[in-house]
Amino acid sequence: MKHRRGIRSLCRAALAVTAVSLSSHLLAADPVKIGFLVKQAEEPWFQTEWAFAEKAAKDKGFELIKIAVPDGEKTLSAIDSLAANGAKGFVICPPDVSLGPAIMAKAKLNDLKVIAVDDRFVDSKGKFMEDVPYLGMAAFEVGQKQGAAMAAEAKKRNWDWKETYAVVNTFNELDTGKKRTDGSVDALKKAGMPEDHILFAALKTLDVPGSMDSTNSALVKLPSAAKNLIIGGMNDNTVLGGVRATEAAGFKAANVIGIGINGTDAIGELKKPESGFFGSMLPSPHIEGYKTAEMMYEWITAGKEPPKYTAMDEVTLITRENFKQELEKIGLWN
Repeated sequence: MKHRRGIRSLCRAALAVTAVSLSSHLLAADPVKIGFLVKQAEEPWFQTEWAFAEKAAKDKGFELIKIAVPDGEKTLSAIDSLAANGAKGFVICPPDVSLGPAIMAKAKLNDLKVIAVDDRFVDSKGKFMEDVPYLGMAAFEVGQKQGAAMAAEAKKRNWDWKETYAVVNTFNELDTGKKRTDGSVDALKKAGMPEDHILFAALKTLDVPGSMDSTNSALVKLPSAAKNLIIGGMNDNTVLGGVRATEAAGFKAANVIGIGINGTDAIGELKKPESGFFGSMLPSPHIEGYKTAEMMYEWITAGKEPPKYTAMDEVTLITRENFKQELEKIGLWN
């Protein structure tokens, strides 16, 4: 009788161990799921962020869920979808920074952790939501490097500041954009460009047609002494449009220096043998995609909360001389 009881006990123990082992195996087979939401999935910048976030997923062993969120409705719907699919957190570049409070409320409702990338959330008063972890470009510092690069090229061409003017396309409604152009102007002034030689043109839209319009409005204000032009803006498109406007106004490529920011939107232009678009400040979308995904994974699995602000100021000036090599380094050339 005691022998049978012993066998029963051993069987129950074996079943219990098997159940625990099976449960552990199932848990181990179910990877951590992390969302990565971007506002313009078709843009090379975000494609690169996704590619390197996927690399982080492969290296760390988690599942990445990529979702395009071009507007507020799709953003909030995507957060619900992530929760339904078992995600524990997400990285997001929002279509509108003012969605910050709504995004955080929805994330809290679904018990999801959030890291903002590229564009920082703002609250109902337009102030940064500094309690939300954010990784993005050190906008003013990158703008300074852009302005310094334009000034350096002007010096290399032996341009006289008396004959040189700058048209800076601005979009002050976006704090990141304002900081970039403020930094660029700061560097131009430090390089010796007279303040009254810098013309500001407010953008209505952040695309090539929009910057053509704004630049055209500034070109008519130029004095007859303006022989050389520097074209600035918060990204590649706002500079590309400006360069197009100078072409239409009769300025030769040799008398124009336009340097954008982002690099990925300038590839087609840099393939041309000659253009007033001289180059672009290429940031690090590959680092940003990998880093934010990795930070989210460590937050979920190890409780390591990321810093409230991680500034990225690594940029490389790409021109016709080096753009192919620099883009190849981060997998953006094909």
